[in-house]
Formats: sequence, C-alpha cells, structure tokens
Amino acid sequence: MRDVAEVWDGLANPAGQGRVRRVVLLIGRGYDQAMCSHYQAEKRRKLIEKRFGVTLPPSFEPGPSSHIYPTYKAPIIRRTAERNSGDEAVPDYEVVDAHFGLLPGFAKELKYGVRTYNARSETVAGLASFKDAWAKPRHCIVPCEAIYEPDWRTGKHIPTRFTAADGGTLGVAGIWSPWRTPKGQWVDSFAMLTINADDHALMRHMHRPDPKRPPEMQDKRMVVILPEGLYEAWLDAPAANSMDFMRQYPAERMLAMPESGQPTNSPPNLMRPVQGELL
Repeated sequence: MRDVAEVWDGLANPAGQGRVRRVVLLIGRGYDQAMCSHYQAEKRRKLIEKRFGVTLPPSFEPGPSSHIYPTYKAPIIRRTAERNSGDEAVPDYEVVDAHFGLLPGFAKELKYGVRTYNARSETVAGLASFKDAWAKPRHCIVPCEAIYEPDWRTGKHIPTRFTAADGGTLGVAGIWSPWRTPKGQWVDSFAMLTINADDHALMRHMHRPDPKRPPEMQDKRMVVILPEGLYEAWLDAPAANSMDFMRQYPAERMLAMPESGQPTNSPPNLMRPVQGELL
C-alpha cells in the first residue's frame, strides 16, 4: 500500500514544477438551485476501463442522464466481494449502479437519501445513518466528470462546474451500503465524504456565507477528491486508517467555470434537501 501522506504531499508539491498555474474563479450568471446535490457522472467509458481494468457493457450509461441528483442511480467503483477467493478470474474491481444518498437499514423509503448524499468526515463515525458503512468499512470511489457547487460572491446563487485540470476523472471518496426496498429487493446506495474548506483557494467561495460567523470559521465544505495514486489504498484501507484520506484536493489541479443556465436534462421538480443535515 502506498504511503498516503507521501502521495498527498506529492500532489500539492509536484517534483520539477517551480511554479503552479494561477487559480482564477470566474463569476457567471446562474439560477436558484440546490447545487451541492448535483454532479456529472463520468460517462467516458474508456477512462474507467483503462484505469480500473474493467470491461463495461456496450449499453453502459451513468444513470438516466450523466447529471446526478439525490436518489438517482449512478456508477460507483468498489472491490469485488470475491477478490480474495484465490480465483484468478475474479476482477479486482466492479462498477455497480447505486442510489446517490446512503440508505441505512432503518430507512423506510428511497427519498431518505435526500438527507444523506454527503457525509461529514468529522461526524461520519458517530451518526446513525453512516456509522455502519464507515466501520465495515465499505469504501467506494465515485467517478465524476464534474461536480457542481454554488458561488455566492455576488450575493446570488451561481452554479459553478468543477473539473480536473488535466481533463481526467475526479475520483471522490465515498461509502456505500446495501438496502432492502419495501418490496424486498436489494439495492446499493452511497454517500460522498466531505471536509472543511474554509482555507481552500476555490471552495471557500462556495455556498451561502453565514453573516454571524467570521470568514475563517464559515465551515465551508468540499467533497474528498482522491489522488489517482491512492485509489487502491482507499478501497483497501481499514476503518482505523480512513481519516488519513480526508484531505483537500489542491485548487491548482481543478478548473472552475460558471454555468450560464440549468442543465436541460435536470429534473424539473428536484426534491430539495434539508439544509443543515447534508454536509
């Protein structure tokens, strides 16, 4: 297993790069939408197949569209259950569809996921909805082509699209859980892990500011984006080491662009998450 701290340090201070690209966050015109519930699933199948050595079916398509909202199904990557069986035919990874919004065993309905699509790394181990998946540990990677967050610097909600600066996939650290539907069918669900971003060059500008708090104590949030070199380490990490991966992804390795309008394939009646219970 690669040394986690060494990989993170190398990501922030790459060898041979005396200067890093200046980070510029543009402001655009947007719409009023709960953006922290929205990401674009990776739909470039060749990137997933090449990185994880899997073969996706010809019909592979991430969800009803590549724009994912709470309770939608989207692909996640995890270790296969039979990986240590000794059977060389068993692949190291599997790509499965899961509902965005983790569903613990006591959840009564799918829409419980509008409250549980993000899990705060500071409290994930103790909250009833997440603690079982964290303790198992059921780690997964959520492959994203882009993530969306709301820029509030203008005083209005400006949807902003974040992508990898190198054009690759953003692999977000997640936890997953099986859930039995009221009809007795077993399905999978997942949540993205988040960390504090008050001092992040890009993410500190996202989300509505709290006028009662100083700038350095806003508790702005960002999802945990994993360096590609730590994908295997995250999937294999024991629960005792999970917090080692909860770090900020460098702003210099991300591109941020405002969106001019709502994606045409987003749901017209999106279930709005309950603020305060998400991150």
